[in-house]
Amino acid sequence: MHRSTVTRAVREVRPLLAARGFAVHGEPGVRLRTLAGVFAYARARGVELRLDGTEVQVRHPRAGKPGRRAFVSGKKKMNTKKATVITDGKGRTLWAGAFRPGRMHDQTAVRTEGIADLFRQHPQVRAKVDAGYRGLAKEFPDQVQAPPLKPKKDAAPEETAAYEAERHRQSSERICVEHASAEHKQWRVLQRYPGRREEFDETYLAVAGLVSDRAAER
Repeated sequence: MHRSTVTRAVREVRPLLAARGFAVHGEPGVRLRTLAGVFAYARARGVELRLDGTEVQVRHPRAGKPGRRAFVSGKKKMNTKKATVITDGKGRTLWAGAFRPGRMHDQTAVRTEGIADLFRQHPQVRAKVDAGYRGLAKEFPDQVQAPPLKPKKDAAPEETAAYEAERHRQSSERICVEHASAEHKQWRVLQRYPGRREEFDETYLAVAGLVSDRAAER
């Protein structure tokens, strides 16, 4: 089979997979496609969400192209695209999206998707996040839980011990979303994305949707 035939088939199938959405455990036929749908599902089923950002290395933008620096990740020190992943407490992928250039902060990415409005519309929804979303936790203290603030250097030993215990507990409850992101990246195409950057979003959605099918059976 010629390479062009395979490429054409991929380009035809990829958008179909990307548009399928994400499977829901215990509810065959139900698929989540939007962030608003995830919040409505979490409210109806009493699901506590886990939210995290992940980065994938992408090709260098062409020299001289406007916005080229926007893809240089401050954390990775390379050109990346960023995705936001939401799971339930078992690490089953419920949504992936908010695709942005790697330089954008995790919290900014989800805010531009309207997540703050969704927390206001669904005050019953709870989420656990990492320190990158501390602003959301400050804005919605009864709904969003971030790691505790690190005590000062001269803090009492018992205060430091309490901080470490709380940090470890929160991390243990949140790490399942990181495992979900790692499961997406087990697919070679997301270990380092070699294709066109404008096709990255569809590719990630297609992979994450397929992963959610398998996870929904657990």
